[in-house]
Amino acid sequence: MHTTKILRSEDFIYKVNEKESKFESVFPHFNKYDRLGIIVSKPGGTIGVSVLLMAAITKFYDFYRFQLGNEHGKLRIYPDYFIFHIGKFHMNHFWMDIWPSHKEILVSNNPQSILEAVNDRGITRLIVEDIPSTPTNFLRETISSAENRIVSALAYSPTGRVINHDISITSCSIVEKLIKDSLKSSGDLSEKMYGELRNKVLDLEGHATETYRRIQLSDALYKLTLSG
Repeated sequence: MHTTKILRSEDFIYKVNEKESKFESVFPHFNKYDRLGIIVSKPGGTIGVSVLLMAAITKFYDFYRFQLGNEHGKLRIYPDYFIFHIGKFHMNHFWMDIWPSHKEILVSNNPQSILEAVNDRGITRLIVEDIPSTPTNFLRETISSAENRIVSALAYSPTGRVINHDISITSCSIVEKLIKDSLKSSGDLSEKMYGELRNKVLDLEGHATETYRRIQLSDALYKLTLSG
């Protein structure tokens, strides 16, 4: 819960359709029971969605802000947000408050298996990489479960920039430090590769602006993987 001491919702700037907005415009009717799921298939891929992830985590802690602590009688809790690593583990997200470690899920590169894992964790907000859609024959029961529960979906890019975005979120330099700490504990991405990914979104003060696109769930389910 280390982010509770260093981040506040005021540290993020939201724009929807280029107009300044609020977190609730990104995820309408967001509540403390929402479960976030991010699909990642590339080393360091979540770097491109890290600002959104940290904003959602901070928003979650806002629901409990005055109850949190390690002392007796205080609430020690982490959000039920999950990273779905496709094929192999791509990054360690401990420093970004994805904890305990069972919330980093290794899934085989198969759309049915990925959606089953998403359903098993009760994901309500699905975030997928902006890749070409691949038609998939899901089991009817599997897709019905997802459609009945998932409230909204977004597309992101590992570079932090998607085409035809309608949402942008700007972070503070603290978020970048947490991302770097996560990379150091992962060992899967070099400083050079990190720099190449982040240079497109960082300003001179170390603030990052990432963009995302709202998509229909039906589209998101066909962007779980390039493997059909």
